[in-house]
Amino acid sequence: MPVSRAILSAATIVAALGLCGCTTQGPPAATPGSSVTAATVPAHPLPEAAALTDVVARMSDPAVPGTDKLGLIDGSSAADASAMDGFAKALSDNHLLPLTVTATDLAWSESTTGVVTATVTITGAGSSPDAPFSYPMEFVPAGDGWRLSRQSANQLFSTASPGSPEPASPAPASPATPSSSVPPR
Repeated sequence: MPVSRAILSAATIVAALGLCGCTTQGPPAATPGSSVTAATVPAHPLPEAAALTDVVARMSDPAVPGTDKLGLIDGSSAADASAMDGFAKALSDNHLLPLTVTATDLAWSESTTGVVTATVTITGAGSSPDAPFSYPMEFVPAGDGWRLSRQSANQLFSTASPGSPEPASPAPASPATPSSSVPPR
């Protein structure tokens, strides 16, 4: 009887393992859960850090008019041109140019598909008590390049404005002029 009981126990274990083997087919069906995760993370690789830092560096260039920088901000409007001019002027007036811009911790946004988040560190030339300045920023794809997200641009401009000299505001131009360059005043 002990032998038959051992055989019965072994058969029960084999049957249980066999049934577990049948249910092993279930987890591969559960892999679509992993494809849901893959759907939120783009299949293409993250951009190089330089692609993102170039956006911020170009925004800070006072030699380029703000109207020529509108493509650097997602959803930008003509009002952003003066904000970018003011940003570049404040940096220049405070002797912080040229900037050194680095980006670390690049990752796909967990909340918005296709958006890249990065910690951007901006260090001004010369000595500054506030340097370096690190801030999380979001970038959105724009053709074959990248743009700063609207929210990140607003935050960047608001941090640059306290204590910064206000740029001289030109008289509002006619909204019917859709050109990308503004005649000199």
